[in-house]
Amino acid sequence: MHTTTVRPRAAVLLTLCALLLVGGCARVPSATPQVLPPDDMIRAAQQRLTDRCLTHQGLTPPRAGQRPGTTRAAMKRDERVSDALFGAGRTELSLTLPTGYSVRAHTDGCLAAAQRTLYGDQRRWFRVSTVVNNLKPEAAHRDRDLASVRAMHRSELADWRRLRAHALARSKSVLRASPNVPSPHGDG
Repeated sequence: MHTTTVRPRAAVLLTLCALLLVGGCARVPSATPQVLPPDDMIRAAQQRLTDRCLTHQGLTPPRAGQRPGTTRAAMKRDERVSDALFGAGRTELSLTLPTGYSVRAHTDGCLAAAQRTLYGDQRRWFRVSTVVNNLKPEAAHRDRDLASVRAMHRSELADWRRLRAHALARSKSVLRASPNVPSPHGDG
C-alpha cells in the first residue's frame, strides 16, 4: 500500500509552492466576480479566505514566485505559514483509493476553513473530490474504460457537482463581500 503524507519540510515547501502556482492562476480582477470562469472564481475565493485567515494569525500569506527561506529564521517562518495554511499534526481525513494510494488531509488550518466555508462540508468534499480526481488512475488500475468507472461512482459525481455548485455560489458571495481585501497580486 502506498501512503501519501506531506510532512517533511521539503515536501511541505514544494506543496506550498504548488499552491502558489495554482493560486497564481486565480487572479481576482477589479471587475465583478461574474466575469471569472467558475474554477477561477472558486480558486480566487479560496485564496481570499486563506489570505484573510493567515493575516488574522499575524502571518504573511505566501505569494506566487516567492522562494522558500534559506535562513533558519526564514525556514521556521515558512513552516509556521505552512502549518497554519495546511494544518499540523496528525491528519484527520484519509481515503485509500482502489489503486492502493492513501490520500490524507487536515481539518485544521486555513485551507480546511476555506473549504468548509465554500463547500459547506469539508469531509464530504475531501472524499468526493479525491474519488472524482482519481477516476482515470482507477480506470487504468481496474483495466476498465473511464465511462464504466464513472458509472460506478455516479453518486460521488452527483455529490461533487452539488458541492461545487455550493462553492461557486459561496465564492461569488465571498468575492463580493470583501472587494477591498488585497488579492495576492495587488489588484483587489
